[in-house]
Amino acid sequence: MSNNKLAIGILSSHGGTNLQAIIDSCNTGLVDAEVRVVICNNSNAPALERARRSRIPGFHLSSKTHPDPDLLDAIISSVLTNHGVELVALAGYMKKLGSLTLKRYRGHVLNVHPSLLPKFGGRGMYGPRVHEAVLDSRETVSGATIHIVDEEYDHGPVVSQRQVPVLDHD
Repeated sequence: MSNNKLAIGILSSHGGTNLQAIIDSCNTGLVDAEVRVVICNNSNAPALERARRSRIPGFHLSSKTHPDPDLLDAIISSVLTNHGVELVALAGYMKKLGSLTLKRYRGHVLNVHPSLLPKFGGRGMYGPRVHEAVLDSRETVSGATIHIVDEEYDHGPVVSQRQVPVLDHD
């Protein structure tokens, strides 16, 4: 592992398609970074298999492995720190980060959200639920937001947004 590349830690909960996009972007040089560790709160998530195939250390850390939320937070923070992580990416991670991890990585935790925040964000707004809400509200445009994570769901400062049109057949 090269020391001059940005060290990324990724937290994921399910399929890991965003995780794979980040891994691929690092491997092709599109992003001057390397994924150092993957943490998943779901032991059966394909994200862990994606990490294994890419020879990235992967860990299942959840309320099942650590029922005490403060201990879970401490372990997540420790694993990230022990792998030299400088930037944390939440790529489909369905849990709120604990205060210790947020404090340790303040301003260095990014989330990918499938809407143009602040619309269609907050607790319970993820995946198909977001897209259904966009369609139900008859929006003509949707998109994706990358934002800095803070203590509230989908709340921190926006880093980037990309719009896509909502088509009649969507």
